[in-house]
Amino acid sequence: VRGTGNKRVESLRIADIFRARVVDSTIESFVFEMTGSSAKLNAFINLMQPLGLVDVSRTGVVAIARGPEAL
Repeated sequence: VRGTGNKRVESLRIADIFRARVVDSTIESFVFEMTGSSAKLNAFINLMQPLGLVDVSRTGVVAIARGPEAL
């Protein structure tokens, strides 16, 4: 998400609401990481578009087993 001033502040506010994690930050941009349902991700994307969304990369469903057993 590229933006400065109020757009930057608003993008951080929305990211906090959606529990997105900032994985990279510059003076003019942020890279966010988040997980959740497709509906949640789509809502986040829709809110970020007017704030300067540049690119989206979605990995799809990913699973990691917990404990000693393999999947």
